[in-house]
Amino acid sequence: MKGAEADLSAATYQIFNETHTLGNALRWMIMKNPKVEFCGYSAPHPSENLIQLRIQMYDGLSSLTALLTALSDLDSLFESIEKAYEASLRDDTYVRWDEKS
Repeated sequence: MKGAEADLSAATYQIFNETHTLGNALRWMIMKNPKVEFCGYSAPHPSENLIQLRIQMYDGLSSLTALLTALSDLDSLFESIEKAYEASLRDDTYVRWDEKS
């Protein structure tokens, strides 16, 4: 964490070993929270294996709480997608596409 307010109402978090794949999904989930004033992410340089996530909250609320909630919500979303995918495979209800030459 860097550039944090004392009450954590605004902070920049560095998440190592992650890329735009998680950064964009996490920013989207955080911005769904109406208590979040701003959230943005960046990947500083391709050779650095990290993303930086800036979160600013309304009313002095904790950006860390917003981050942890968003991570939990993303985990739940991914679990539901996985269950639906596995059910479609098990029930043989997925769409098949055959490439023709």
